[in-house]
Amino acid sequence: MITLSELANTHRPSKKVQRVGRGVGSKRGKTCGRGNKGDKARQGYKQTYGQEGGQIPLYKKLPTRGFTNGKFRNVNFAINLGMIDKLYKDGEVVSLKTLQEKGFAPRRIPGGLKILSNGELKKKVSIQAAFVSEAAAEKLKKQGIPFQQVS
Repeated sequence: MITLSELANTHRPSKKVQRVGRGVGSKRGKTCGRGNKGDKARQGYKQTYGQEGGQIPLYKKLPTRGFTNGKFRNVNFAINLGMIDKLYKDGEVVSLKTLQEKGFAPRRIPGGLKILSNGELKKKVSIQAAFVSEAAAEKLKKQGIPFQQVS
């Protein structure tokens, strides 16, 4: 019979601890792998990133001028026709709100919903989206699926 004292952890091998400062013959003696002198050889040293030892740091050399469109960019949520076919049943309305109710779309999307043409849509659904790709619009027109542009 096995007892609790005989149980061993067989799932994870124990890590071999690197012992430092145990003599010159141990590979990690004398300076203990820290090199010679300086802050980095001292106990409690923390490296402050961006410091370049008396030289002006790179982040101060880089220009701060210019314009980025990132603040004004509207990211939209794109979905393919094939995915709409998987998620929806006949007669349902495809919109950002219904996608969020199904747990497929994130809560906040500033740019709205965009329909892409990848895959086939075999179900009769009505679509309310902010954008539709040209190829997706052609497919929807051929199949006679109603589409409404919503901002």
